[in-house]
Amino acid sequence: MKPRTTLLAILALSAGGAGAHELEEVVVQGRSLVLIKQARSASEGVVGQEDLEIRPLLRAGDVLEAVPGMVVTQHSGSGKSNQMFLRGFNLDHGTDFATWVDGMPVNMRTHGHGQGYTDINFLIPETIRTIAFVKGPYHAELGDFSSAGGAHISTAEQSSGAEARLQLGENGYRRLLGMGGSDLGRGRLSVALEALAYDGPWTDIEEDVDKTNGLLRYYQGVEDSNWSVTLMGYDNNWNAADQIPERAVARGLIDEFGSLDKTLGGNSSRYSLSAALRRQSDAGGLQLSAYVIDYQMQLWSNFTYLLDDPQRGDQFEQLDDRRIYGASWNQHWFAQGNLKHSAGAELRHDDIDKVGLFRTQGRLRLDTTRLDAVEETSLGLYYEIDWAWNDQWRVVGGLRGDYYHFDVESDRAINSGSDADTIISPKASLIYTPSANREFYLSGGLGFHSNDARGTTIRVDPVSGDPVEAVDPLVRSRGAEVGLRNDWWGRANSSLALWYLELDSELLFVGDAGNTEASRPSRRWGVEWNNYWDVTEVWSLELDMAWTDARFDDRAPGGDFIPGAVEWVVSGALNAVYPGGWFGSLRLRQFGGAPLTEDGSVKADGSSLASLAIGWEGERLRLQLDTLNLFDSDDHDIDYFYASRLPSEPADGIEDTHYHAFEPRQLRLSVGWRL
Repeated sequence: MKPRTTLLAILALSAGGAGAHELEEVVVQGRSLVLIKQARSASEGVVGQEDLEIRPLLRAGDVLEAVPGMVVTQHSGSGKSNQMFLRGFNLDHGTDFATWVDGMPVNMRTHGHGQGYTDINFLIPETIRTIAFVKGPYHAELGDFSSAGGAHISTAEQSSGAEARLQLGENGYRRLLGMGGSDLGRGRLSVALEALAYDGPWTDIEEDVDKTNGLLRYYQGVEDSNWSVTLMGYDNNWNAADQIPERAVARGLIDEFGSLDKTLGGNSSRYSLSAALRRQSDAGGLQLSAYVIDYQMQLWSNFTYLLDDPQRGDQFEQLDDRRIYGASWNQHWFAQGNLKHSAGAELRHDDIDKVGLFRTQGRLRLDTTRLDAVEETSLGLYYEIDWAWNDQWRVVGGLRGDYYHFDVESDRAINSGSDADTIISPKASLIYTPSANREFYLSGGLGFHSNDARGTTIRVDPVSGDPVEAVDPLVRSRGAEVGLRNDWWGRANSSLALWYLELDSELLFVGDAGNTEASRPSRRWGVEWNNYWDVTEVWSLELDMAWTDARFDDRAPGGDFIPGAVEWVVSGALNAVYPGGWFGSLRLRQFGGAPLTEDGSVKADGSSLASLAIGWEGERLRLQLDTLNLFDSDDHDIDYFYASRLPSEPADGIEDTHYHAFEPRQLRLSVGWRL
C-alpha cells in the first residue's frame, strides 16, 4: 500500500454495470475525488479499494458505510442481510436504496423477507475495486428501489500474483482468503476464495456461521476494449440472536446477549454467471452485459414469542427460491456542440418457484400461512443528454420508462392473478462551474419503487380470510436537491447538499410478519455535508454529517412520525499510511435517536461506535489488527416498538421496545502473504 496509490474508477455508477451512465476515468485517492465537470449532483461520488483496504469491518455489509451518511447495522444473525439507514429512511434490508454488483442487481423483488431485500454477504471485500454511489431520484440510469439512492459495486477485473490471508479473532472468528490470477490464452484467469466461521458473543446460542464465497473470472482485452465472464458462488448457514424485548432483560430472564428462542437462524445461497463486453473510444463507449442468478433462502424468526400462539409459539419460516435472468445495454456518444448522449435498456425476469411464509416450532413446519409462485418481468429504457453550452454552464436532462408485469399463482386461488404497470420518470440537473475547483448543482427528478407482486393481486388476508385491498404495483417518488462541491487546492474536497424527497407510499417493516408492507405517503428533507482532506502525504481526515426531518404526509390522527427515521448521522475517520509500510484507521460513527411510534411518544436512543485498524505492509507480508467497538459501547444496533408476549403475560401482550445490542469489543488479527 502506497500513500498516493491511484485507482482507475468508472464514474456514473461503475464499470461493468447495468445502468452505467458513461465510461470515464477518474483518479481516486481514497475518497479524495475529482468530480468537478463530471458529477451531475452534489451527493454522488466514488470510493476505491484504497479506502476500503484499511477499514475495520465487523461484517461484509459494512463496506456500504463508505457511502457518506449511510449507517449499516444488524438486528439478527451475521448471515442475514444488514439493516441500513440513509436520508431519514430505515431502509430495512435495502428498500429504496438500489445496489448492483458487477452489473447484477442485488435488491430482491417480491422477496420472502421483505421487498427490496439486499444481501451482499456473497461479496468478498478485498475484491472490490470501486463503489460508485448517488443519492436521490435524479439519475436516469437508476430505476426500481433508488428513491434514496443507489450504488454500483465493481470488483477488480483481473488479479496479479497470488495472496493468502488468515484472520483470527475472539468469539470463534476464523477467516481464510486466497486470491490471485494467471495468464490463460489471450486473457487472464482470476480467482478468489473465502471461508468464514464465527460463533458470536451470544450467551444462549452459538451463531455457528459457516460461510463460503468464491469468484472466478476470465478477462480478455485492454482497458478500452475487453470482455469478461464471471462465476460467483455463495453458501451460508447460521443461527441467529434476534432483537429482544427490553422488559425481558430488566426482569433478568435473559441478558442483553441472550435469546428467548434458541432455534432461530437461516441458510442462504447465491450462484451467478455473468458476462460483460466493453468498448471505449474518443467517440463514446458501449457496455453489454447479461447474467443468470440462482438464489435460495430459508429464514426462521420469532419476534412476538407467545402472542399469536401461546402453546406452540410464534416462530415462523420465510422461504425464497428463485432464478433471475437479466441483460443490459448501455451506450454513450459525443456530438458537436459539446453534447453527450447516453442511452440504455435493462431487462430482468424473476422466476420465483417458491416464496412462502410458514408457522414453525423449532424450525419444523406446523402450518402454511401462504405459498406462492411468481413470475415478475421488467423492462427499463432511459435516455440522457448532457449539454455544456459554455465553460461555466451545463444542463443534464433525462427520461426513463419502466414496464412491469406480475403473475402470481397462490396456494389460495382467490389471491392468484396478473397485473401490469408502466411509469415514466423525467430527471434534470442544472450545473454551474464558476471556477476549476467549485461547482453548484440544482437537481430534480421522479423515481419509484415496486411493491411485492403478491400485494398487487391479493383479495383476502391469508390468515384471517378478511377482504383486503390490493396495492399499486409501482409507487411514485419525487425529489430535488441543491448543492455545491468544492476542491481545496487539490488536497481536500467537500460537498454540501440540501435535499427534499416525497413518496406516495412508504414501505415499512412489520414486526409480527417479518416483512415490509405498503404504508402511508411520506416526505423528507435534510442537509448533508461531506468532507475529505489529505492533511499530509501520510495523514487524511474524513467528516460526514447528515440531518433529516421525516414525516408521514397525510395528517392521520395517529401521528405523522415515521418509525425508524434517524434524525442525524455523524461519521469521521483519521487515516494514516506511512511510506515505510505502517498504516492505520480510526473510525467513529454516531447517529441520533429515532421515533419508534407514529405519535412520537416512544423514541430510540442514539448510539456511538468506534473501531480501530492498525497494520504494517511490506513487499510480501501484511499484518493488520482490528479492534471493533473500540470503547466497548453497549448501545443498540437497532430498536423497534411493538407488542409481544412472554410467559404469564396478558393474552394481548405488552407493547415494548425490542432491540439488538452492539457486539462487545473484540480483536481480529489478519496475516497476509503475497507469493
